[in-house]
Amino acid sequence: MHMQLLRNNKVVMFDKTDFGPSNISLPLNRCRYDPFDPVLQKDCTAHSILYDITSNTFRPLSIRTDTWCSSGAVLPDGTLVQTGGYNDGDHTVRLMVPCDDETCDWIEFSGYLTEPRWFSTDQLLPDGRVIIIGGRRQLSYEFYPTSSSTFFTSFFNSSSFLMDFLRDSTNGISENNLYPFVHLLPDGNLFIFVNVRSVVLDYKQNKVVKYLPPIPGDDPRTYPYSGSSILLPLDENGLLEPEVMICGGASRDAFINIKRNHSFDRAVSTCGRIKVADGNPIWEMETMPIARVMGDMVILPNGDVIIINGAGSGTAGWDNARDPVTRPVMYRPKGPPNTRFSVMKSTSRPRLYNSGAILVTDGRVLVAGSNPNPFYNFTDVEFPTDLSLEAFLPPYLAKENDQLRPEIVSLEGEVMEYKKPFMVTFTVLKYLKLAMVTVRIIAPSFTTHSLGMNQRMVVLQEARNVTFVWESFVKEYNIVVFGPSTAEIAPPGYYMLYVVHAGIPSSGMWVKVQ
Repeated sequence: MHMQLLRNNKVVMFDKTDFGPSNISLPLNRCRYDPFDPVLQKDCTAHSILYDITSNTFRPLSIRTDTWCSSGAVLPDGTLVQTGGYNDGDHTVRLMVPCDDETCDWIEFSGYLTEPRWFSTDQLLPDGRVIIIGGRRQLSYEFYPTSSSTFFTSFFNSSSFLMDFLRDSTNGISENNLYPFVHLLPDGNLFIFVNVRSVVLDYKQNKVVKYLPPIPGDDPRTYPYSGSSILLPLDENGLLEPEVMICGGASRDAFINIKRNHSFDRAVSTCGRIKVADGNPIWEMETMPIARVMGDMVILPNGDVIIINGAGSGTAGWDNARDPVTRPVMYRPKGPPNTRFSVMKSTSRPRLYNSGAILVTDGRVLVAGSNPNPFYNFTDVEFPTDLSLEAFLPPYLAKENDQLRPEIVSLEGEVMEYKKPFMVTFTVLKYLKLAMVTVRIIAPSFTTHSLGMNQRMVVLQEARNVTFVWESFVKEYNIVVFGPSTAEIAPPGYYMLYVVHAGIPSSGMWVKVQ
């Protein structure tokens, strides 16, 4: 249900805790005790793992409180902070500090949050804090950590801030202000989208500074109608024009029709793009080749966007969808209108409710899960629970691109400072096109319920064109770029750095921006 790539190329994965025992035992009898669990009050099995991409192995982790439909973000030091959930987890903050010695596990602070946060959205801020927005029946936001610098002082002084927009943006029939789409803009404000409406919020003053037009079509896009949203790549080599794209969703009556008639309306086939900073912003609408609800959108190292997983009809929720969409779609943001989509090869596995997708450093997209029915139900249902992993290989990983593919030899240290020059040394087998080399950084997303929280790409400004270093068996080249201009453009923390040559990316290397 939830995935996060960490700076050591390990992926934290976890599910809800009250579905009964899993197939993985916890070591050292680290059992979970919950007298209110409807299935199993003593549970000695794992509902979270740490997956090692390099070795294709995993080890079990221990979670004490329920993480169902929770949220997350990675702090500047690389720690995953994970917030909220259901029942005994709704006020909880959990931390996962990356390690390589197999000693790290979840650290939990029950009761930390001021309000219960179930179906909320987390966003890392320029000052290193995380803002936690919304949740079921929660019309407010709060921060981790709060203004105090230590856990104990902030525990007794935490507070939340009411936000009228969350109240006013429901449809009056069902709760569809859950899991709002949130993006940090280069001016430091937040883009927030709920249902069909969006605003720009100055969270420091708790003030909406801009109301954007509703997305055309009147089809809801946030949970349970579950479209997906990304901030398109920010390019520091030109005018910064923050642009948000939202794709898919469900018709306004889709959720009610499932409950009343057990009928499944066709998913929404449109995408909308909006340049948030324009004086008079408007939505540019496009039609996807395949209608989709519960799709995951992932920014790829070359700047393309893949839309993967989901269904062709219905909504999010247990057994609420039909017509699995097994063919990913590639979207090229810089292409001419009406030419930006292409359909990729199909997978054999349906990936419906609570599936997910993340980019990993070698350029693959890791795809996981699918639990479209309650409990671990593997038989006698139309769409059984699926706990498998698979990897999607985008076209740039095809062998015929090896001649163009850069390989990073070294970075100028592990830390990239704001506005400071930073040198990258790389090789290309042949056919180097000097004008077609760029360096970009990507913040990995916390992925759940078709949201890629904190997903972000910045194309770094070139300080010097590519220069030839020396010729040995393979030619090596240097490129010097500037670190991001501001923390609003790229909040402090760990990013995957890629060199892209003629549209073909290298494998990524981790760098810390500070």
